[in-house]
Amino acid sequence: MDLKPRVIRSEDIYRTYWLYWHLLGLESNFFLNRLLDLVITVFVTIWYPIHLILGLFMDRSLGDVCKGLPITAACFFASFKFICFRIKLSEIKEIEISFKELDQRALSQEECEFFNQNTRREANFIWKSFIVAYGLSNISAIASVLFAGGHKLLYPAWFPYDVQATELIFWLSVTYQIAGVSLAILQNLANDSYPPMTFCVVAGHVRLLAMRLSRIGQGPEETKYSTGKQLIESIEDHRKLMKIVELLRSTMNISQLGQFISSGVNISITLVNILFFADNKFAVTYYGVYFLSMVLEFFPCCYYGTLISVEMNQLTYAIYSSNWMSMDRSYSRILLIFMQLTLAEVQIKACGMIGIGMNAFFATVRLAYSFFTLAMSLR
Repeated sequence: MDLKPRVIRSEDIYRTYWLYWHLLGLESNFFLNRLLDLVITVFVTIWYPIHLILGLFMDRSLGDVCKGLPITAACFFASFKFICFRIKLSEIKEIEISFKELDQRALSQEECEFFNQNTRREANFIWKSFIVAYGLSNISAIASVLFAGGHKLLYPAWFPYDVQATELIFWLSVTYQIAGVSLAILQNLANDSYPPMTFCVVAGHVRLLAMRLSRIGQGPEETKYSTGKQLIESIEDHRKLMKIVELLRSTMNISQLGQFISSGVNISITLVNILFFADNKFAVTYYGVYFLSMVLEFFPCCYYGTLISVEMNQLTYAIYSSNWMSMDRSYSRILLIFMQLTLAEVQIKACGMIGIGMNAFFATVRLAYSFFTLAMSLR
């Protein structure tokens, strides 16, 4: 006989996410961590995108500009998103507290099995896929420099000295770029894994609420008191979910707008680089992996954003599926008001304008294709 309690633990999904922040020197009071945070902020978050932007202005050929633009845009928006999420860390922690409260409401075996076999598995797959995609992108970029021959930097950039003056200065500059982009990727892992992972958990908890709602009044030994109590508890669960949605709207209000712009620019320019400016196999491999990383960075967030809206729309039917016909008038009145609340469309928007969903994904892909055709016409 299995005596282990049936519980779900949403916080386990975020262990790797908080590890990213610790590796970047945050969420710790140790002096060395604060020093690390200061060094990363100055030399990676601020200076790294600046030295890439200045490098673009120094390039005289269109090919060099196109080669440098994707990573410049990616690093700039990575720093932008990282700052946005850093400012909102208190709200992110508040969301996690709400998840813990909702975890305690999932007591049935059916709910635990659904969450562990679907929500947890998908959320874990999300952050693992980001690590693989970003890791391969970084490795291919380094390989394109190490094996391409010649003294070329990892990315076109500006330094306040002559990079080619000596062999030592050149390799120190390349080492800075490799270390900087690796830390920028670590920042991007924190930036880009959180939205789809959290959307997935929210959608999972909405499904669990729908399960509880549909079971209200269905048990053979349930009384009117216990049924009314279950309804009130479910209304409180819905209130907590809507609080999480509001916090997510605040947390991702600005950062996801940067995500849309960055993805559109990177996807289009990367296609141009693959077709016209990739001069060796390593470059083709790098841009190909980079293109897939950009798509992977953008798609999960939009998919699970749409899934939240779909699951929220199912709550009204779940309420109607409960055993409400044998209840009194006051219970039915509360039930009707609750149903009216669940009819409202729930959508998280970037900058209060662009809904984070599949429509935004296809719109961004169309925008990227428009940029691509424009570049083709200027060839």
